[in-house]
Amino acid sequence: MLGGPGGGEAAAGPPAWMGTQGRKGAPDLVKSHLMYAVREEVEVLKEQIKELIEKNSQLEQENNLLKTLASPEQLAQFQAQLQTGSPPATTQSQGTTQPPAQPASQGSGSTA
Repeated sequence: MLGGPGGGEAAAGPPAWMGTQGRKGAPDLVKSHLMYAVREEVEVLKEQIKELIEKNSQLEQENNLLKTLASPEQLAQFQAQLQTGSPPATTQSQGTTQPPAQPASQGSGSTA
């Protein structure tokens, strides 16, 4: 706040990063920052899609395995529950069938 009448004029001009183009370059700078942010977000989303596809594949394989291991009575009971909209019972008369809630901890076997 020291300085005479002309002391504050230099600070009132465009910032140094704008260079000789002044305010004309600001939209391009904003555009480039936005494009960079969008590219980063696209990469994150691509990675998430890849992980979801892998998880879906794993769950489909587990589902097929469980279908082959389930008895016809269990499959009929499950179909009936799907039609009525009631949640599937995980502890009722399912014998030694493993619950599908923990596929990662049980996934030490082969997937084929």
